[in-house]
Amino acid sequence: MSTGSGTGGEGATLDVERVICALADLADPGSRAFTIGRGDWPLRGLVVRRGHEVHAYLNRCPHAGHPLNLRPHEFLTPDRTLVVCNSHGAVFEIATGYCVAGPCAGASLQRIPVEVHHGYVLVAPDAPLEALAD
Repeated sequence: MSTGSGTGGEGATLDVERVICALADLADPGSRAFTIGRGDWPLRGLVVRRGHEVHAYLNRCPHAGHPLNLRPHEFLTPDRTLVVCNSHGAVFEIATGYCVAGPCAGASLQRIPVEVHHGYVLVAPDAPLEALAD
């Protein structure tokens, strides 16, 4: 999660391999899918914005292990207050990933550490990408 703008100094560069999206591309509240890495097992996640907070999770339901969305970038309930698994209807808190209702109640989505720099949402440099992709 990041709440700062991370503007940094002049001449600072972004690690484009870690860029998820521009912050401006995320509605408030809003969500989108992303893929980081290549090969057979890239990291597939979702990023959610609510106010000044940005959260990211693996795009994997703790109940059945499959993606949460059926349509691209659609991860939120109609009122945009919770993340939803479109297969089984489990719902998760945006800020924590905790499942508040559904077949995996009490479980949580797996968090991916992110930060915001220069108007872009990035996977944090210390995120264990290979371990998360497994």
